[in-house]
Amino acid sequence: MWTYRAPLRDMRFVLEHVLQAPESWAHCADWHDLDLDTVEQVLREADRHARDALLPLNAAGDRAGCRLERPVDGGPTTVHTPPGYREAYAAFVEAGWPALPCAPEWGGQGLPLVVDAAVREMLVACNHGWVMYPDLLHGAYETLAAHGSDELKARHLEDIATGRTLAAMALTEPGAGTDLGVLRTRAEAATDGSLRIHGQKIFISGADHDLTQQVVHLVLCRLGSDAPPGTKGITLALVPKWLPDGTRNAWQVDSLEHKMGIHGSATCAVRYEGATGWIVGEPHRGLAAMFLMMNSARLHVGLQGLGHQEIAVQNARRYAAERVQMGRPIEQHAAVRHLLLRAEAMVWAQRVIAYRAARAIDEAHHHADADARRSAGAMAALLTPIVKAFCTHHGFHSAVLAQQVYGGYGYTAEFGIEQTVRDARIAMVYEGTNEVQAIDLVQRKLLADGGAALAALLDECAEAAHGAPAEFAEPLAREIAAARHAAQAVLAAPAVALEVADDVLHGLAHTLVAWACCAGARALEHLAADAWSTATRERLRYGVRGLLPQAAAHWARVEATAAAAD
Repeated sequence: MWTYRAPLRDMRFVLEHVLQAPESWAHCADWHDLDLDTVEQVLREADRHARDALLPLNAAGDRAGCRLERPVDGGPTTVHTPPGYREAYAAFVEAGWPALPCAPEWGGQGLPLVVDAAVREMLVACNHGWVMYPDLLHGAYETLAAHGSDELKARHLEDIATGRTLAAMALTEPGAGTDLGVLRTRAEAATDGSLRIHGQKIFISGADHDLTQQVVHLVLCRLGSDAPPGTKGITLALVPKWLPDGTRNAWQVDSLEHKMGIHGSATCAVRYEGATGWIVGEPHRGLAAMFLMMNSARLHVGLQGLGHQEIAVQNARRYAAERVQMGRPIEQHAAVRHLLLRAEAMVWAQRVIAYRAARAIDEAHHHADADARRSAGAMAALLTPIVKAFCTHHGFHSAVLAQQVYGGYGYTAEFGIEQTVRDARIAMVYEGTNEVQAIDLVQRKLLADGGAALAALLDECAEAAHGAPAEFAEPLAREIAAARHAAQAVLAAPAVALEVADDVLHGLAHTLVAWACCAGARALEHLAADAWSTATRERLRYGVRGLLPQAAAHWARVEATAAAAD
């Protein structure tokens, strides 16, 4: 009763006609000969793998959850994942999926991150709990590749890139969540150049499991008694489960969290008892190194929201076509039709926005021109908090809309949608709450450069109006003008930044919805009409008609608050 089929035609259309990804790849030496037929083959196989290997484990893994085994002799604890997870992960590694965007020199396939983004959307849609285990691999790979010593890279990087080793991010402590500056986990330097880690971490996804033998933790800690206070005194350490000599490292899983959702993901509390680790990067500069992993994770979390929306809306649409009330399928009733169109338009636009962020990251690392790399880096930095917060907000709320289509059946476990609602909720919280994302957007992006990156983004959005139908171009022009005016109001009254941050983020996100709909409509003008293009155009029309009015409320609050501060 809970099914999935990847929207492959939508994905290709976005990559080829909306984002012109092949034109971007032509400027990157690693991908200048990559074509969309090859990419489509990858996506088709990913769709098959997600549906066949992961979707059947979704509800079963939710029911079974994870299990912590405590040996009677007091030895190391062991975490067991739900039945079938281990076999599914072995098949995932065997097929080469973890290595998709990693460099060939480390065992990767070297494909663009935007292709990996499409694959991750499918995987999360089919089984969020399972995906939590490999979801941090690329961030760990990037962090170690950029900041790890030659010895650490030789020992771990290829295994991480290929998925033979899984990684966990150990940041949060009982008294240090968003405020990492007060963390207390400490490290002491050993005579052999390694560290000894002492402390407790909580909410560590995949800290231990039975999918791989080796697990490495990237742990934030304070090195030495003279570490500077606050975030400036944080060091990043790599702490493996198994040491090079084959002995078990000195850390234990104290407990597994009992959570609202993602029951198949082992969320652990870990105690480090003099565990051996090695510095990644420079002493007391660990947070800067960890930001590589965190920013990668934030894009992936945004894709989690996108995946949840897609599968929820697919199943709600199917149910609405089958469920007959008052003599006709409920999809023909105006209230249900409105719910479905709203959710479908939102997921379509968010796919464009998320893939655009991934393309910017690709260009920031691989574009042949240095100026283009810098511009792309600024674009990626601006888009990442929007993708994380906006996609996860609607990942939950659009799932709730889809649940509404089911009526009372949506509240039962039998129909599947209630699990998606539970699973989607966490993405609004972890990897930096959505409120933190809004603050980051306004303080570190908008105010930090005087609005330069935002101006470049809005200029790019304006280009989509050229050649687009007036019914799309005109709403886009209004949204861009409103965004520019509101941004100037915030720049003129920076003291209100924290108060208006959430409205700025959602206002800008709706501007990007207008851009996505306009760019999609312009691309459709050059394609032959068929059932798919007709349905897509209807969603895009609903996007500008039914979604954009919400932006006015956000901008009105921004401008009123800024004016009151004068």
